[in-house]
Amino acid sequence: MKRIGKYKRLFNVEKEIDLKELKTTYRNFVKEWHPDKFQDEEKKLEAEEKTTEIIEAYHFLISIAPETKEKNLEEYTKTITTANVIDYDFKHTYLEVEFSDGNTYEYFGVTKNIYKKFEKAKAINNFGRRHIFKKFLYRKAMKTKETV
Repeated sequence: MKRIGKYKRLFNVEKEIDLKELKTTYRNFVKEWHPDKFQDEEKKLEAEEKTTEIIEAYHFLISIAPETKEKNLEEYTKTITTANVIDYDFKHTYLEVEFSDGNTYEYFGVTKNIYKKFEKAKAINNFGRRHIFKKFLYRKAMKTKETV
């Protein structure tokens, strides 16, 4: 949840994420912080770091925007109702769940208590459907699995 707050503050998003407004702000930030604008090597490095942060924040905020979630709702609903949980990882209030259809979703704000119940549930898929998948802020994870 800290990451969400940090990214929203960076883009001055107070409530709902508006994709059009987000895109305009993003373009302005990238123009302002583009590394090629700076001659000083130290400033150029700072601009590269800032640009990386801006790009990461932009893609993250797009992925949790209501418009994006609405657009992908059919695929998400199919995944959580028909696919099985095959793997999961929990850190603080962040739960990543990999499903048998190849999709991976990240859930934010999941409490340790809910996670423990999820982990110990006899029917982990049913528990997730009832207590996590529709109740917590989520986004589709960007998969970067390498094949050998």
